[in-house]
Amino acid sequence: MRRVFWAALAVFLADQASKYWVVHMLGLDRLGRIEVWPPYLNLRMAWNYGINFGLFADDHPAMRWVLIAFALAISGVVLWWLNREGGGRWQEIAAGVLIGGAMGNAVDRLLYGAVADFLNMSCCGIDNPYAFNVADIAVFAGAVGMVVFGAGKKPA
Repeated sequence: MRRVFWAALAVFLADQASKYWVVHMLGLDRLGRIEVWPPYLNLRMAWNYGINFGLFADDHPAMRWVLIAFALAISGVVLWWLNREGGGRWQEIAAGVLIGGAMGNAVDRLLYGAVADFLNMSCCGIDNPYAFNVADIAVFAGAVGMVVFGAGKKPA
């Protein structure tokens, strides 16, 4: 379980550091948009009150706590499952990456009431209106990694 912890901590710190730097140091919360490598990579400030693509975004204050509880529950289930079923090195790292991302977004909800999204990528004449962050990438990559690196395990 050490690998899970260290992977989660590394992702969590990378996520929080990137958000602090972009939102506060670069002032994206005031500027709204910074062109980095148009149109491929831009920084666009978006406060996400829901889950991916703003789904379940609700102005009700309880939704914030429901989504924090959901992130904690998912992290707990991943840890429970990994402890029960076991996993190889790469599956443990993938679990840590997923948990670190979930915790990064949960801390945003605690601090700001919403998740700070800022990465925006577009291509080929399509203007992508959505933004995401390091934690979002980690949750997706960790979930895929758990499936890919757990696929070779045979049921008992």
